[in-house]
Amino acid sequence: MAIAFEAQRAAVITACLTLADQGYLAGTGGNLALRLDDAHFAITPSAADYYTLRPQDIAVLRLDTLAQVHGEMAPSVERGLHATLLRAWPRLAASVHTHQPVASAVALLNRSLPLVEPADVAQLGPCVQIVGYAPSGTGMLVSALRRALRNDCQAYLLRNHGLVCVAADLAAAVPLMGRIEAAAAAWLRQQAARLPAGHPLRELALEACEPSHFQ
Repeated sequence: MAIAFEAQRAAVITACLTLADQGYLAGTGGNLALRLDDAHFAITPSAADYYTLRPQDIAVLRLDTLAQVHGEMAPSVERGLHATLLRAWPRLAASVHTHQPVASAVALLNRSLPLVEPADVAQLGPCVQIVGYAPSGTGMLVSALRRALRNDCQAYLLRNHGLVCVAADLAAAVPLMGRIEAAAAAWLRQQAARLPAGHPLRELALEACEPSHFQ
């Protein structure tokens, strides 16, 4: 039997593996979604090893109700986050949620991440907007994201949790995660450099966010 949207579901897996190899998805953490048509989106399954996924494992949900119509595994608990972004940006197709280390560190500080590189601002907006804390996989987190949405920001830091970003397609989304990570590292280096010499966090933060690590 043919698999519905097989090519698109396979593309979701390819993107997952790329991000996992980069260290932005670890274990079963993080998730991806891809708009399939006006009514449906694909999303990675809940608590699944990315390296074992098959196209038929990727869930297909209705965008309006989140009802599952295809897929052999249950969809990610963060399906509401992705649906919120895809509804808010109907011209964009990909939504990615990662636990990448440096951006996640900024999310712990409850601060929006300013973006200064012209290419980053052009694609993502003036900042990666902070979203107030709510437990993972809950309606409270979806509501917090909705309250934080800005029409000029396509990426959001989830306090104590990670990053979520919406992009034109998977090919555009994957490199954006690396650019956000580099922007987070540059910002953290600036903050660390302001600490007094000898401060226990200064040299540790400067070394961890060395620019060569993000090239």
